Amino acid sequence: MDSLKLNDFLHPRPSPKGIDVLCKLQHFAIITYAVDPSRFDGLFPERFKLDTLLINGEEKALISVVPFIDVDFTSAVIPFPKFKMGQTNYRIYIIDQETNERCVWFLGTTLDSWTLAVPRLCWNLPWYSGEVKFECEYDESQQIYRKYKMTTEATWAPANVELTQTKDSKIELSGFPDTETGLVYITHPLAGFYHRRDGKLGTYRVWHKQLEVSSANLKSASFGLLSRLGLVTQEEQQTPHSVLIEPINEFTIYLPPKVVK
Repeated sequence: MDSLKLNDFLHPRPSPKGIDVLCKLQHFAIITYAVDPSRFDGLFPERFKLDTLLINGEEKALISVVPFIDVDFTSAVIPFPKFKMGQTNYRIYIIDQETNERCVWFLGTTLDSWTLAVPRLCWNLPWYSGEVKFECEYDESQQIYRKYKMTTEATWAPANVELTQTKDSKIELSGFPDTETGLVYITHPLAGFYHRRDGKLGTYRVWHKQLEVSSANLKSASFGLLSRLGLVTQEEQQTPHSVLIEPINEFTIYLPPKVVK
């Protein structure tokens, strides 16, 4: 894999319009697993290919679980009520062979909010309901989490994860030529694709600044969706490729999602 530079992927925010959304993501974590690429066979169309890497001489594909709390979720254009809701995304790292852009394939999302009806019914997004709870204690003086625990009660993707953090822990991302390349790969895909609930191919796009993530450690994890689909076994879920965390960041989401013809 060639080295990647964040400056090559950072660009000014496209001006929001219409129903575009601005939201802050609190307790944002990216728990990533490296597994055999064959486990993702048949999950997405031939237009896309896995963005694989070599770890200890073996080809691996990466999949991430991304829990966070949407805070101040609101219109990016007009005054609008603000919403707060827990959410967890499940995504696989891929390359769009039509554009050569690094992006993600979304398996789906659990959302703890009545507003779930909008993405499900209006846009056929693969979003599912879940009761999401966070128990977090962030030490501002040390800039680390003293406690990070997330649980999701759900039929589609029950989950629980507990993380720990120590001050000044170094980010280590195996399989990449350097840390910056790994951060571009894991934290900066701005486009996503997915199978809509009606079977059609959908896509969306977001924008955010460089994420100021730090390293964390996994104390325990159980992601029912990954186990059920045979993507990452329960035992493998205890040894992630990496865990990155950021107390809060801000995303712009460009809506509505589009159907790919």
